[in-house]
Amino acid sequence: MVVLDDLSTGFAENIPAGVEFHRLSVHDVAQVLTLDAGFDGVLHFAGRIEVAESVARPDVYWHNNVQGSLALLAAVRAAGTPRLIFSSTGSMYQAEGTEKLTEDARVRPRNPYAATKLMVDMMLAGECGAFGLGAASLRYFNAAGAVGRLGERHDPESHLIPIVLQVAAGQRDELLLYGDDYPTPDGTCVRDYIHVSDLATAHLLVLETIQPGPHEVYNLGNGNGHSNKHVVDAVRDVTGRAVPVKLAPRRDGDAAATVASSEKARRELGSQPAKPELHRIVADAWAFHRARH
Repeated sequence: MVVLDDLSTGFAENIPAGVEFHRLSVHDVAQVLTLDAGFDGVLHFAGRIEVAESVARPDVYWHNNVQGSLALLAAVRAAGTPRLIFSSTGSMYQAEGTEKLTEDARVRPRNPYAATKLMVDMMLAGECGAFGLGAASLRYFNAAGAVGRLGERHDPESHLIPIVLQVAAGQRDELLLYGDDYPTPDGTCVRDYIHVSDLATAHLLVLETIQPGPHEVYNLGNGNGHSNKHVVDAVRDVTGRAVPVKLAPRRDGDAAATVASSEKARRELGSQPAKPELHRIVADAWAFHRARH
């Protein structure tokens, strides 16, 4: 296994011992991904992911997520690498109701981040059709939890579960809850959370299954929606601590509910989440948080 990362948002201590590591930008991947190297597959996680940052600096997202992926595809083509798996996002779907979202649901990115992911999905479809690459776009729905010393370490933090844990730990005074008048059971937004270990397992299943030629899209979620209030209650239960909440106005662009239909992944890959329970996801994230603070 070979890992390439520029460590602009990652951490060198997370790289497993014994792994060949190259500190390079995705734009320079051709230095490592060569014809003589003999790679039989690529897992493409390189990309910036902060929605607010993408709105403020869309140019950074076009450069890194789109141009970087073009550079990677050129290297894959030149090296004759037959398979590629791409870290995509379920946030590109136009979620207007509360029904589960399938892979053929209408897409309508609400921000430059989601738009860049959709552009790469489209690039992969063309690459497969023209050059015979076997590729899969895995559209994540709210990756969460932790595995041992590996967990969420964003700066600034923008994901709900680690933010609520920061409130429980006393690192934030309160949680701002954006809207409680959505057409959901308790009025707050509903999201589908999937444990990072289940995501990792799904990647390995796709790597074993994918064949040169087609471009496949798989939604990766648990198929269960949890409201923002439900997440707060789960954090209170797991930590045994208070979580002060302050109601704030809705944010532009927030959908009432985004929940994955993962039936295609279950049917074609045998992907079955082993840790679907929200309390388990929160507990693993809390253990990671406490180990670091």
